[in-house]
Amino acid sequence: MIKPAKPARENISPSDLTFGLSTCKRCLWIKYWFKVTMPGQFPLVGTMAALQEEHFQGADMPTIDPSLRPGKVTKWGEWVKSKPLVVHGAETRWRILGKYDLVATNEDGTIGLIDCKVSDSQRDSGQFYSPQLEAYAYSLENPAAGRAQTVASIGLLVWKPTTAIGTSVDNYGFGVFQKYVPVERDQANFLTVIGEFINVLEGELPDAGPECQTCNYIVARNALD
Repeated sequence: MIKPAKPARENISPSDLTFGLSTCKRCLWIKYWFKVTMPGQFPLVGTMAALQEEHFQGADMPTIDPSLRPGKVTKWGEWVKSKPLVVHGAETRWRILGKYDLVATNEDGTIGLIDCKVSDSQRDSGQFYSPQLEAYAYSLENPAAGRAQTVASIGLLVWKPTTAIGTSVDNYGFGVFQKYVPVERDQANFLTVIGEFINVLEGELPDAGPECQTCNYIVARNALD
């Protein structure tokens, strides 16, 4: 495989910092240099996540969790783009580009960032999602255009479906267990992760991830030819 002179995309998706590096660096490299990805199949999750985000538009932050600063959710579903990322003191070609779920304007002038999840996964921890949330925070604090903002808190708002509710076709639905997972700011870890991420992208084609379902399928499929 011949590496192009320029990557097909130079904007890093925050979610790739969580799932890309931990899944398959080869697929990650191909995604950015050739813009080729395996289509995702999560239609129901997307619908439920959209309902979750809509439900909390305009919500008071302490009603979401008492630990949060006084403020109100004022923005949702907006794209953010960062200045070029700086790694080891050198400016790179890469930027963060992503769409956050919820942002609150706090009474003290800071903002709070919340990422919504509909999941029953045991990995829904602050540590696992920290690089993704820090990427959004970095973009808000180092925007490509506009005024920089101070992100005072980041966290996950998790809905875990638990029960079916309702008594007729007019009001059937799902009950969920809700929890807010605060994520401690860790900019140093973010810079380490983003540095590793960019090193992978700027290098040559990596080996396939041993647990990558996409790569394993391709190898098995090719073996049949």
